[in-house]
Formats: sequence, C-alpha cells, structure tokens
Amino acid sequence: MTKSAVTVSLVEQARGGPFVYWDDLLGSARKAKELGFDAIEIFAPGPEAVDVEALRTELDSLGLGVAAVGTGAGWVIHRKSLTSSDASARADAKTFIKSIIDMGGPFGAPAIIGSMQGQWGGDVDQETGTNYLAEGLNELGDYAKQYNVPLIYEPLNRYETNFCKTMAEGVEPLNKLSTDNVTLLADLFHMNIEEVDSATAIREAGSAIGHVHFVDSNRQAAGRGHIDFEPIAAALKETGYSKYLSAEALAVPDSDVAAATTIESYRKYFG
Repeated sequence: MTKSAVTVSLVEQARGGPFVYWDDLLGSARKAKELGFDAIEIFAPGPEAVDVEALRTELDSLGLGVAAVGTGAGWVIHRKSLTSSDASARADAKTFIKSIIDMGGPFGAPAIIGSMQGQWGGDVDQETGTNYLAEGLNELGDYAKQYNVPLIYEPLNRYETNFCKTMAEGVEPLNKLSTDNVTLLADLFHMNIEEVDSATAIREAGSAIGHVHFVDSNRQAAGRGHIDFEPIAAALKETGYSKYLSAEALAVPDSDVAAATTIESYRKYFG
C-alpha cells in the first residue's frame, strides 16, 4: 500500500518553487498530520538547518515519517554539480550530498539527486558527463547503504537537464551502475512533458521506481491540472509500488489549499 507525503522547503533561495509548505518545519509537520499525510519530504539548505532531535521528537509524537530529503539546495545556493568539469567541485558536490544523506538516513529517508546531477556541455562532453554522473551515483548509492535506504535519481524534463529525461532513459544507466542501491524518481510533472504515456512508462520501469512526486501537469497540486491519474494509479498498483507519493507542488493558491487538494486526490486514487 502506498503512503502520502507533502514537501516542506527551508530554502529561501528557492522561494516560489514547487514546495507546498515553507519555513516552519515542525508547524508544517503538524499541519500534514492534521490533513492525514503519512510523512513530510524535506528540502533544506543543508543539514545544519534541521534540528534533528526536535524534529525526531515531533515526528514521533505525531506518528509521522520523513519520505525523502532533497539535495537541490546544493545547486540552487552553491551551484554544486556531480558533473562539473572541475574534479574538486565534483568532490564538493558529493560531500554536500553525503551530508544530506547523513541527515535523512537516521529517519529512514533517502536523498534525491535532481538538479545536482548537472548537465553536459562546454568543457564536458556527453560521454564524459555521463561517466561523471555514474561515478557520483555509484559512490553515493554505496554511501547510503549504511542507513538501509536507497539513493534516488530523478529524470528531469528537457528544460532542466540533458541527461535522462524519461523513465526508460533512467533505467538504462541504472542497470550499468556497479551499485545496486539507486532507484528512480517518477515525477509526474516531468513525465507529463517527456513521456508519450506515463502509465506505460511506469509499468516498464517497474521495480526501478523508488519514489513518486504526485503533482499535476501545471506543477500545482494533483487535481488542479489536466493529468488523468486513473491509469497512472493503476500502473503503480500493477507494479506493486508501495512507497511514497509526495506532493512536490506549487503552493497555489496557498499552502493549505495545495496540501488539502493533494490529500483529497491521493485518497481518491490510492485510498
């Protein structure tokens, strides 16, 4: 059975981005619980921004989990990338991601590699960039094993990456990694842009999918766009997907409405 989650961003530099709740981590957790979510997904500027003990105490009292932790602040704030042409910059990127893995791991929360995958171009040709990315995923996937969580790699749309843009393109490099601890993130917003048929793409990716961003075609809460969620829900059920569907959505018209709309849609299609 799948579980529901909602995003909370603590990154000022990402203000206006696709996150439902902002700034108040503990208060957002309480709101999520009131609405019936199973977990929160945290987007933090770094591990120092999260009071781990206070968060653990609050989550334990609420019976709430942490679905995943984002690493995107490494790019948004520091412009760190796993595919930089500079070796020291790539090492810095991996160090930052490891710190996020260390933050989420004790909560059983995997880290997501999205924007920090970077792009190839300029001094880095496609083959070299692909090799750099594989090197980073191998090292970080193995690093995450100590917490018994996977590393999650996210195919993005064509406007955000020139690496993997579809589920099929994501499965191929995963099968070539030396680590067995990297899974894919199926983000329904990106898939709406890149996939011919999202439900078919989910079926074909199957067990490679380790996390889902449950969001609509316009990056608003599920139910506020034009995605047909019935075949997507059916495909996830057919593959035996039992992890989180997390709302990485714009706070439109506001956070509370976006969260409430998401959980209503979640119950409609997965409840």
